[in-house]
Amino acid sequence: MKLGIYGGSFNPVHYGHFFLVDTAISALKLDRVVMIPAFRSPFKLETDMEGGANDRLEMLAASVAGDSRLAVDDCEIRRGGVSYTVDTIEDIIARYKPDGKPSLIIGDDLAADFPKWRDSKKILELADIVIVRRKKPASGNKEVNAYPFAHALLDNDIMNISSHEIRHKIKNGMDWRSLVPAGARVIIEDRKLYGCNGNEQNSNVPFSNVPFSNVPFADDKDITNALILRVEEEARRLLTIERFLHSRNTALLAHDLCRRFGINPKAGYLAGIAHDLSKQMDSKTLLKLAKEDGMPLSELEKEKPNLLHGRAASVLLKEQFCIHNKDVIEAVAVHTAGKDNMSPLAKVIYIADKVEVSRNIDPALRKMYIEEDLDSILYAVLNKQISKLQSRSLDLSEDTLRLLNKLKEKPR
Repeated sequence: MKLGIYGGSFNPVHYGHFFLVDTAISALKLDRVVMIPAFRSPFKLETDMEGGANDRLEMLAASVAGDSRLAVDDCEIRRGGVSYTVDTIEDIIARYKPDGKPSLIIGDDLAADFPKWRDSKKILELADIVIVRRKKPASGNKEVNAYPFAHALLDNDIMNISSHEIRHKIKNGMDWRSLVPAGARVIIEDRKLYGCNGNEQNSNVPFSNVPFSNVPFADDKDITNALILRVEEEARRLLTIERFLHSRNTALLAHDLCRRFGINPKAGYLAGIAHDLSKQMDSKTLLKLAKEDGMPLSELEKEKPNLLHGRAASVLLKEQFCIHNKDVIEAVAVHTAGKDNMSPLAKVIYIADKVEVSRNIDPALRKMYIEEDLDSILYAVLNKQISKLQSRSLDLSEDTLRLLNKLKEKPR
């Protein structure tokens, strides 16, 4: 195995790191690169490491999922103390058994001082030094291959991103999320690293003129960004691309409606992305799963098991993802037919499922998003849905009819 070694603080890891790794793999025909977060970088002894070692390790591990070219090794964190490259190379060689010398990948921002590294001569005996470009030469100056030791210098493009810049952006509420992989992003948000406040009310939304509620949203510890990501990945795995995009559109609209009506938007997104998890299961599986929620089956559900896909999905959320948030579970379970005395979140998911942007609906319904109260929107959507079903001579659920009658009783 042709092996590369790439160490750093990864505080946090970002796309620039992976861009350089990709460059090295392609240029050197490497089979794998071992990425190693330092416990304490000898180049940053005078600075405070804002990201804890385990946080940085987990962000890196979450960012390489599915890429068999990349390994993450915690040897420097396990070792503790200052992380010296010579010790790490000896450890990696002993355990990974590479074919020939491994390639030690370092940035040109560090290369000039390589002769000052601890046991630099021994490092040269153990590994081939590969220098990647991280900085542009000064204006008007031509780069000179002036490093006084054996090395290969890659003429790679430069992605101008730094961990320091990302930390600064996070701390100051600037845009940063496009600079890091999704796995790292959710850890930063969930753990509020680098001063991230996790305040979703500041995020951009499709409807800039929506009068969103000013009620602060309490963080529901059961609904983390990492959990949402897991459920979304499962939805993408189980569903066709068309059905998955419908689920994601539902999640986005549910998120926005929740923000408007003072409901936790993370709960809205989670219920929206999960509502059709069981949509493509066969009738036998749907019946089996739905029975596990302990509720009786109606004659219509027995006749048309596909109507049970919401109930089946709610069981999956409990059994597979250990989600027991009663509002989320209810919203997913009843999104097909609705029911009397629905929670505000369940109303939002019912609406979002029926009128998200890929649906061919009356534009007047979308205008209601910013003008009407939640029950008025639900009533209008429900009326449209019932008219649609009746026009196709389809049976109506008793739950749907009860919900409609209950809404009729409310003054508008």
